[in-house]
Amino acid sequence: MRGRETLLRCDNCGRNVPRNKAVMDERVMRYGTDPNNRDILLTTRRKVYYCISCAKHKGIFIKKAEQAARQAERFNSSY
Repeated sequence: MRGRETLLRCDNCGRNVPRNKAVMDERVMRYGTDPNNRDILLTTRRKVYYCISCAKHKGIFIKKAEQAARQAERFNSSY
């Protein structure tokens, strides 16, 4: 529906944010069941949504800009 985005809840402060304005960050959590055995690791991926102010405070915009610059550098160096 045009003009009406679904609302998401910010995982940091709990504010309702439209989906197109929310900043998505993917968290990878690794944990093991046995601390002595390192080859048994379980990983889970979770999408975390933040409002603009929380994402700016946590520095997610800076990380995304660095990732985009790295990808552009790889793309330009391949040609």
